Amino acid sequence: MLRRFFSLLAGGLVAGLIGCCLVSIAVQAAGHNMADYPLRVHIFQFNGHSHYADRMLDRVDGEGRADLFENGQPRGFDFSYLCNLRLMASPGYETYPARWKRRGQTLEILQPVMGKPGAFESCEMKVSLKADTAYFRHNGGLDEEPASAFKTWMEKHKYDPEHGLNIPQAVAETPSSH
Repeated sequence: MLRRFFSLLAGGLVAGLIGCCLVSIAVQAAGHNMADYPLRVHIFQFNGHSHYADRMLDRVDGEGRADLFENGQPRGFDFSYLCNLRLMASPGYETYPARWKRRGQTLEILQPVMGKPGAFESCEMKVSLKADTAYFRHNGGLDEEPASAFKTWMEKHKYDPEHGLNIPQAVAETPSSH
């Protein structure tokens, strides 16, 4: 009797371990591996049109302007997009994880899903990269500047979104020697 109990117990443990492994694999497959999204995108502005099916949001499409951070270099781009959720502008200096689906043509970004901590939804952007400029906010408007000038600002303020430095550091002004 005792041998049968231990046999059932061992069988249940093995089945439980197999079940846990299968659930773990399914969770990993459903999620996104952040290491696969090495680029960062800062969305400045966009417009969108929501499409509904049976009174439920089906998809959203539109266009906008953003900066891409790749290999330490900023680069502005215009985009059109198609998402399952509404696109969100980047708050402050925050950026979204991204990767190329088709280099120079299509980016995939990850946005957080509101109300679901740790959950992300992907969105595709068809991009038109700027030659050598980046976007920045100035007096409430959106302007462009040479990417090299923006890179100098990034270095001066220790702003590097690809490495988690999403908040520019204040820089003390040095008195002039005049």
